[in-house]
Amino acid sequence: MSEYAAGAACLGRGWRLLRQRPRLLLLGMVPAFLVWLVLAAAFVALVLHLTDIAGWVTPFADDWAAPVRDATRFFVGIALVVGSVLLWTATFTALTLAVGDPFYERIWRACEDLIGPVKLGDGLGFWPSVIGGIKLAAVGLATSLLVLLSGLIPVVGPVLGIVLGLVLSGRLLARELLGRPLEARGLDRAAQRTLLDPHRRKVLGFGVATQACFFVPLGGVLIMPVAVAGATVLARDVLPDERGPAYAGELRAW
Repeated sequence: MSEYAAGAACLGRGWRLLRQRPRLLLLGMVPAFLVWLVLAAAFVALVLHLTDIAGWVTPFADDWAAPVRDATRFFVGIALVVGSVLLWTATFTALTLAVGDPFYERIWRACEDLIGPVKLGDGLGFWPSVIGGIKLAAVGLATSLLVLLSGLIPVVGPVLGIVLGLVLSGRLLARELLGRPLEARGLDRAAQRTLLDPHRRKVLGFGVATQACFFVPLGGVLIMPVAVAGATVLARDVLPDERGPAYAGELRAW
C-alpha cells in the first residue's frame, strides 16, 4: 500500500509546487473550465431524459411484470449515470489536455525548474497529445459500456463498474500525464513503459487519486493543473539521477 499512497501523494506535492506559482494554477484552470461547461451541459441533458433513455436501452423489458421492469430500469439508470460520469471524466481529460496543451506545457516546465533544472527537449507536441487524448476517451467509452452492462447485475454491478473504471482510466490517465515530461527527455512510448513498469503501483496510485477527484463537482477544473504538476514530481520519482538537492528539499517539506 505504501507505493500506492506515495503515488497519490504526488498530487499534494504538485499542489505545493503550484502554490509558488499561483498564476500558473489559474492559467491551468482556464481550458479545464471551458471544457467542463460543455460537458456539464451534456450531462444535465442526460439526467433530464434518464427515464426515457433507460426505457430505450431495455426494450426487452416492456412485457415484464411492472415491479421487475421498474427495478431493472432503475439499476440500468444508475449504471447509465455512473457510466456517463466515467465517460465524462475520460472525455474531459482528453479534451482538456488537447485544448490546453500549451498551458500545461508551461506548468510542467515551470515545475521542472522549481524542482531543479534539467535539460529537456520539445515534449510530446500537438498531434501525439491528441492521439493520447483519443486513447483516453476510448478507454472511457469502453469502461462506460462495461458499467452499463454491469448495471444489469443488481446492487453490486454499478459498484464493480466504478472500481474497474477508476483503475483502468486512472492508469491510462497517469501514463498520459507522465508522457509529457518523459517525452521531453527523449523517451518514446516503449521506453516509457520499460521505465514505469517497476513503478506501476505508484503510477496507479497517482492515476486513481487524480481520477477520483473528477467525481467531485468542479473537481476536474481544480485538479488538472495540480495533476500536471504532480506528474512532473512523479517523473522525478522514477528518474533518480535527476532528483537533486531541490527535489530532496521538496520531498522533506511535503
